[in-house]
Amino acid sequence: MGNEPVFAIEQNTEVLIDNAAITAKVAEMARQIEADFEGESVLLVGILKGSIHFLSDLARHLRLDSQLDFLQASSYHGARETTGLVQIRKDLDINIAGLNVILVEDIVDTGTTVNHLRELLLTRKPKTLRIAALLSKPDAHRVDAQVDYVGFEIPNEFVVGYGLDYGERYRNLPYIAILRNQDDNSQPELFAG
Repeated sequence: MGNEPVFAIEQNTEVLIDNAAITAKVAEMARQIEADFEGESVLLVGILKGSIHFLSDLARHLRLDSQLDFLQASSYHGARETTGLVQIRKDLDINIAGLNVILVEDIVDTGTTVNHLRELLLTRKPKTLRIAALLSKPDAHRVDAQVDYVGFEIPNEFVVGYGLDYGERYRNLPYIAILRNQDDNSQPELFAG
């Protein structure tokens, strides 16, 4: 038994990646970023809301001078699958011109959102722009998503936990899980990022 929290919502989930594996992978990704930006500052841009745990853990593992900012983008608009139309709900507070920017994404599903955000941020003239994604679903990609740092490639399943949600639920799970047996009639709003 240990000190693991018990979650009432776990009956609908199947653990895909446990917390220990996530922690190790995030630390490994931080070392890769440090090697690429040794002696430089970086701006970590978290895509709300899903990236919040990943961003927080990545920032704590990163031994570089860094700042944080956030974007919120939606491409789901109340469905379990992306609509392909990306809407910016919250823009950056920091001017990124001349900065080393790392876009921190929870999951690259179709690639639509991350490509849209890459194009948008490049118009703002950062010194460099890299993308770090904890998860990628290669079988779901509809466009070629250029991601520089990938934690895990996963099957084309609907996943929750560690920041990812279904109708704003499951974000607090300390692991990544496949969500099973959900009522598709509820149509909660899902946020990419």
